[in-house]
Amino acid sequence: MHPVLAGKRVIELGTMLAAPFAGHMLKQLGAEVVKVEPPVGDPTRKMLRGGPSGTFIAYSRGKRSVCIDLKAPEGQEVLRRLIASADIVVHNLAPGSTRSLGVTHANCIKANPRLVYCHIQGYGPGPLEAELASNPVIEACTGVMYTHRIDGRPTRLGPSYHDQFAGMYAVMGILAAIQAPANEPEARRVEIGLYETGLHVAGRDLVNGQLKTQLGIMSRPDADQGEFAQPGYGAYETSDGRWVYLVMLSDAHWAKFCEAMSLPQAGNTSLATMRDRKKQRPEVESIVANAVRAHTFEEATARLKAAGVGCTEVKPPATVLDESQARQPGKLGDVKFQGFNFAVPNMPLPRQIAVDNNEPPPPLLGEHTREVLLAVGYSAAECDALQAGGVVAVPKSDGGPPWAPPRRLA
Repeated sequence: MHPVLAGKRVIELGTMLAAPFAGHMLKQLGAEVVKVEPPVGDPTRKMLRGGPSGTFIAYSRGKRSVCIDLKAPEGQEVLRRLIASADIVVHNLAPGSTRSLGVTHANCIKANPRLVYCHIQGYGPGPLEAELASNPVIEACTGVMYTHRIDGRPTRLGPSYHDQFAGMYAVMGILAAIQAPANEPEARRVEIGLYETGLHVAGRDLVNGQLKTQLGIMSRPDADQGEFAQPGYGAYETSDGRWVYLVMLSDAHWAKFCEAMSLPQAGNTSLATMRDRKKQRPEVESIVANAVRAHTFEEATARLKAAGVGCTEVKPPATVLDESQARQPGKLGDVKFQGFNFAVPNMPLPRQIAVDNNEPPPPLLGEHTREVLLAVGYSAAECDALQAGGVVAVPKSDGGPPWAPPRRLA
C-alpha cells in the first residue's frame, strides 16, 4: 500500500471542526499534518470539563502540534518558514484573521509558489463573503433548519454535518489541485464556503421545493417533507423500550410489513396504495405503532427481517461501537490519550488510508514545536530565544489528564 499523500506535509491552521476534519482526512491519506495553534490552543482542547472534547481526540490524533503566537512578527516568520517547507496549507480562519495573521493566498504562495492552498470560510464570492458563519447559521440559511422542528420551533441538527461536509469538499479540492501544474497557483487554490456547501448538500430538497411550486403544491412549514412523508416510515418503540426504524417507501414494503406482523390489513384494499395510506395517516401510524409495540425488539426485528422489511435499531451513541460490524479489523483506531482509551472510527477507505495499529494520540499543545522548528532550519539557540520571548511554546505539563474527577451519582 502506498497512500496517495505519503511524503506530503500539510500545515493546518484552524479551530473547531471544518479545517481540523480536513486535516484528519489528509493525515489518514498518508500526509504529515502539522497543526499550528495559538498560545491558547484549539478551543476543542478545553470543551469537556476543561479537557479535550471528542472532536479533538477523534480528528487530531496522529497530528503534530506547533504552538506559535502569529500576532508577533517573529511568529509570522516562523509560519512563513513552515509554509515554505510544506506542500499543502488548509485553514478555516475568518477573513479578517486571514489577513491580519498573514495567511492569505498571496502571502502563502509568496513563501512557497508550489503550494496547494485551501481556505474554508463562511461564504464564497458574493456580497456576504466577508461575513462570519458557523454550522447552525448555514443550517438556518439553506433551508435545513426550517423543516427540522421540535415543538414547532426551527432547530439545528445535532451533529455539525456542514462543517464536516466542507472538510470533505476541501480534501476533494486539494486532491484535484495537487494534479495542477506547479506554476499555476490559481489552479492550486481551493476555496470552500460553508454556505455553498450547504446549498449543494441541500440540492435535492431545494429542487424538490421548486418542483412543488411549479406543480402548485403548497406545504406547511411543519409538514413532513419529500419521500420521507410516507406513513410507516420512521421510529417505533417495542414492548421492551427499544426503538426500531422502519423504511416503508412502497406498497410492496407495506405488504411485507403486514405479513411480518400477521396483520389483517394485508388484505385491506382501502390501505393498499400509498395514496390511500397517506389519506388515512393517523390510522396507519396507529396500526404500525401498535404492531411494533406488541413485540420485544428481538421478536419484532426477527419477524421484519424474515419478511424482508428494511429495519434497524435506533441506537444510543454509547452502544454504537459494540456491534461486531463496527469492530471488524481496520474500522476503528485504538487511541490512548492522557490515561484514557478510545476506539475511534477511521475513514471508510481501508485500501487507501495509512493507519497504524499504534497511531500516535492527539498531540499536547506545542508538543512538536521544537523538533519541527529544528527541521525547518532554526538552531537550538534560536528555538530557545523564540520560546523565551513567548513567540512559540512547548507543553507546560507532563500531559496528565486535565479533566475534573467525575461526580458520583447518589
